Amino acid sequence: MSARAPRPPLRPVGTVTRGTTNPNRLRRMDRWIAASHGAALRGADAPLAVDLGYGAAPWTAVELLLRLRTVAPRACVTGIEIDPERVAAARPYEREGLTFRHGGFEVPLAARPQLIRAANVLRQYDEDQVAAVWERLCARLAPGGLLVEGTCDEIGRRHVWVALGPEGPRTVTFAARLASLERPSDLAERLPKALIHRNVPGEPVHAFLRDFDRAWAAAAPYAAYGARQRWARAVRDLTADWPVVDRGARWRQGEVTVRWGALAPRGV
Repeated sequence: MSARAPRPPLRPVGTVTRGTTNPNRLRRMDRWIAASHGAALRGADAPLAVDLGYGAAPWTAVELLLRLRTVAPRACVTGIEIDPERVAAARPYEREGLTFRHGGFEVPLAARPQLIRAANVLRQYDEDQVAAVWERLCARLAPGGLLVEGTCDEIGRRHVWVALGPEGPRTVTFAARLASLERPSDLAERLPKALIHRNVPGEPVHAFLRDFDRAWAAAAPYAAYGARQRWARAVRDLTADWPVVDRGARWRQGEVTVRWGALAPRGV
């Protein structure tokens, strides 16, 4: 009997992104991940994180490893890119705990990661494709794992992301460099794909940003104590009507996290 021909490698799932990236671009997302998911990473036998679609340069994967190891010293990071030339360019940056692989949404790793971070990846996709990508990525998570998917501007001043567990979406986080923010609704341009087309009257995310702007305006007297104090006061007022799940320490970082169910698109 002749030997069976080897099976050709599976084609990565997804399409090539623009690849735009900058050092320190994802610092706000990384800071939040370390604070909210650090304990789970420390408790894992082999804590693995994936930087999915890291782009034309490997900076975000390098930085993710450094930031995770401040809270989980055994953490390892694998950067996954669908463009093989980008993977080849990243390989010289490999080190202990940091590797790069060719792949896409299938996440071609033997181990299930505790964390998948997908930043600025889904913006080029259609809104009706997002749920299937989320489901596929969540299915690759280890028990207790976390998927963080969102969008930021080119230098990381404004960022919005969704956090998902194996069961689906949990929360939405808004984060900003407050000194450059005129009003909270400025973050609307960085809503992730699942929400950006829903920022219209009648949708929950539109109502949230409207209320946030009103709370920001009412908190104007606190600006005398700094933008952080104004933001914290505005978020405190929001808690009367919206399910904010974090507290003052995160607010002072220019963040607010709200339950996904309160902002989910109508009919979803």
